[in-house]
Amino acid sequence: MRVYRETFDDGPGGWFGFVSNSLGPKPLEIRESCAVSRSPWWIDYNHAPPGAGYLHLLYMLLTQGAPGEHQREVAGLNRFIAGGFGTDFTNAQITLRLKGELLDRGASLHLLCQGVHDGICTGWLLTGQPIRITPDWSEQTLHCVPDERQWTCLGSRHDRVDYYGHTPLANVLADTNADILFVLHPLDVAPMGPLEGDPHRLRPERDYPVWRSRLPEGYVELDEIGIEFPN
Repeated sequence: MRVYRETFDDGPGGWFGFVSNSLGPKPLEIRESCAVSRSPWWIDYNHAPPGAGYLHLLYMLLTQGAPGEHQREVAGLNRFIAGGFGTDFTNAQITLRLKGELLDRGASLHLLCQGVHDGICTGWLLTGQPIRITPDWSEQTLHCVPDERQWTCLGSRHDRVDYYGHTPLANVLADTNADILFVLHPLDVAPMGPLEGDPHRLRPERDYPVWRSRLPEGYVELDEIGIEFPN
């Protein structure tokens, strides 16, 4: 097997957080060879109902392409792309060493794989294998099996169907050419105060305020990630 391993001993290695659709990526806190992600996190509304719902994006890694200047400044050298690991995640095993303190409020940490095929970006969330966040270090392994019963397709909010949609899981795992992420889902996004119309057609924290007390709070420390690719 080919094995990608990131220990964050020498910076973020291409990993980053996210500010918003308009502001894009943000740097992770690198402390004691760990990549730390802290709340408050942006509410990703790109997959609001009728999609699979709202997300917090904690960790992201581009899997293909040439990162631009801003991306390099935020995330450093992408050692995944530089190492030529490719985009076929079918039956890959992803092992994380992590800890943290999280008021999850009903959300769980999940792997998200995204690929663009025929102009449509499809995200599949590994909801069948949630990642536990504990105060002590734990090592957990995820299996990227091409079994749609273990995954949830994110779909799209009403006005992003020109970009987000549904491509079969097998196609996306065979060519995860956009990025991989670790995200919190589902989120209880509740408007603060009266709201006219359908909140899912609006954008939380841009078009209306939300009750942050109903969203996850805390931090996660990611010490190491390894990805084993079958031959």
